[in-house]
Amino acid sequence: MTTQIYSNCPVFENNYFMLRQTIMADKADLFKVYSDKKAVPFFNSDNCDGDTFFYDTLAKMEQAISYWNLEYKNYGFVRFSIINKFTEEIIGTIEVFHRYSEIDMFNNYLILRMDLRSDFERSDVVMKLLRLIVDPLQTIFKCDNIASKVVPLNTERKKAFQEFGFSEVNKPLIGNDSKEYFHYFVLNK
Repeated sequence: MTTQIYSNCPVFENNYFMLRQTIMADKADLFKVYSDKKAVPFFNSDNCDGDTFFYDTLAKMEQAISYWNLEYKNYGFVRFSIINKFTEEIIGTIEVFHRYSEIDMFNNYLILRMDLRSDFERSDVVMKLLRLIVDPLQTIFKCDNIASKVVPLNTERKKAFQEFGFSEVNKPLIGNDSKEYFHYFVLNK
């Protein structure tokens, strides 16, 4: 496992977006994302102990950010805030971690979770974000394989992932609770 990202979190940037580690000061903008009832059904809450990522109070949003930062300190995962460079507002987050498993096909995969406010859940936005982060994250985590959940009703995200080169697999990711989770798209280098 690479620990470099956990001691010096990088910033990723293109003409449209900047991604940097989520901080507590992001809570107001992130509250707009995680209280967005149209967006929440597209979030990947697989293997998250029942958390649906719907936060209807600022206090719940603060708890989530505190937990994300604790996981970062414990080398669990990295959560990046997605900043729209035109409006300077945060429109979502991306979480990544290197997964090891002896019980499913997703061993040695980089798991990518992308949570976007519903008005940014468009194929062009998703494509710009994938172009920004996929290659550098594969290098940082020393991981050739990436998996990301795409909910079947999310046609915009599916279109972008397929255009980028991801393909859907019919095998489940098996959680810590032995539950099977489906609808994963994978990219293999």
